[in-house]
Amino acid sequence: MLRTIILTLFFSFTFLNLFAQDRQLVYESGGDLPPEKSSYDVHYYDLDLKLNPADSTVSGSVGVHFRVVHPTNVIALDLDPRLDIESVNWISDTSNRSVRVERFEENKTFRVYFPETLQPGTMSALEVEYGGKPRVAGNPPWDGGMVWDKTPSDEPWVGVACQTIGAWVWWPNKDHPSDKADSVAINLTMPDNLVVASNGRDRGVTEHGDGWNTSHWFVSTPINNYNVTVNAAPYETMSSTYTSVAGDEMEITFWYLPEFREESEWLYPQFEEQIRFLESIVGPYPFRADKYGVAHAPYLGMEHQTLIAYGASFENDNLFGQNAGFDDLHQHELAHEWWGNLVTAWDWRDFWIHEGIGTYMQPLYAEYLGGQESYREMMEFLRTRISSQREVAPRESMMSTVDITGGGRGGDIYYKGAWFMHTLRYVVGDDSFFEILRRFAYPTEEMEFETDGKQVRYATTDDLLHLAEAKTGMDLGWLFEIYLRQPDLPSLNVTRAGIQVVLEWNVPDGMEFPMPVEVKINDELITLVPENNRISFEVPETADVQIDPDHWILKQL
Repeated sequence: MLRTIILTLFFSFTFLNLFAQDRQLVYESGGDLPPEKSSYDVHYYDLDLKLNPADSTVSGSVGVHFRVVHPTNVIALDLDPRLDIESVNWISDTSNRSVRVERFEENKTFRVYFPETLQPGTMSALEVEYGGKPRVAGNPPWDGGMVWDKTPSDEPWVGVACQTIGAWVWWPNKDHPSDKADSVAINLTMPDNLVVASNGRDRGVTEHGDGWNTSHWFVSTPINNYNVTVNAAPYETMSSTYTSVAGDEMEITFWYLPEFREESEWLYPQFEEQIRFLESIVGPYPFRADKYGVAHAPYLGMEHQTLIAYGASFENDNLFGQNAGFDDLHQHELAHEWWGNLVTAWDWRDFWIHEGIGTYMQPLYAEYLGGQESYREMMEFLRTRISSQREVAPRESMMSTVDITGGGRGGDIYYKGAWFMHTLRYVVGDDSFFEILRRFAYPTEEMEFETDGKQVRYATTDDLLHLAEAKTGMDLGWLFEIYLRQPDLPSLNVTRAGIQVVLEWNVPDGMEFPMPVEVKINDELITLVPENNRISFEVPETADVQIDPDHWILKQL
């Protein structure tokens, strides 16, 4: 009997422990949309928040304005359970009344129940009042949350970095990359000794006279939830007017700590130089209607739309260390204004579009400044970081934690993604490649002149494939399949016996791989195309033979 009781208790405690583990809150974003989220589309958020660095709290209200897509009497929103929901009110044309909320302790999602079925096409809104101590970022920007830090003069230095886990860690929203609000109002009340910067346009400051000010900002174009940000410190600013290649004027502003004035004055001219380069190859800066801003941050960096976070060392080559002669951390975050903020993956499975293409902008800029040698040096460095443990662009839906930090995929979406673009450039040629790149950012020349939000769009890996095939008339499915849809790199086996040289591609699952190969024989460069994955040719026995001498092809040799 005693043995039976002990075993029963053991299995009971084991079950409860496993059940508790299953119920642990996972800090991640995205995934499959349940009906309670797919039934509506957010078009506007109105944030009215108080952030208190003294006790690391956030409180206030968020208005969620949405359009009903499918008939429903319940919708789901997301907010960290460590933050308390004080009330949820339904704001309709006829009334403003509280509604029933269902919430679970270990689940970010809470459900809001309406007293009637909302009909498709209906515009409606909720106001969520909440507060508490939001999650603190363990290692921003990779392990996300709020950042409560101190400046060198011991003043509050506040930021947020939540791309990896979602904005639900600090304000209630519909957490999914497929649903950007068309516009966002951001009203931030903070101590009056701080200068507060955020996304979009500056609408001024309300001085309350009680030690607190409210800074008002408005984002006029669609924006990812994780891009909504706050940067606060006793900042100073430098600003200038920039004329885009589209002819629009916009402000470039840098919010920096006064202790770093000299370093900021050194870095600031690079902002305009780097914008001008990216405009020349992928089209106008997308958010000219608002601004381009950079905020000195207490962590490395983040691509918050129109206000990127910069926390690097105010030195050139601080990201890759390749002596390319520019601040590559800033250029990487700037590149995301096109790759991530203008062109957005609506599922984390295609996140390489943000990071892989964004990373490839650094070698391209190195090439612009220092020529082919600088470009190839950086590409070779990126090659050393490729692990090829998982596919870069899987076909199944993915959560952000798997996409960015898990399963060996994290680095490859940056570095293998960049190398894929490098190899695609080789296969299609420079003229076609740069046309593809620009039209992937802006599908038409007319769209390059849009500034009201119509220029912002979603894209997938297949969209890039279809565009590349349409622009070149080439079948490129094999290229995307090998490099993006499965993890293993093709290997090129080279044998030479006497005058005979044989190149043979060894490709996963025996797939067809018609990859052209440049061969340098003494001083002559020729390009050979395989048949059935094989190339055979003859050379004099004394000839010097180099295979892919300029390292265009991502491969094992």
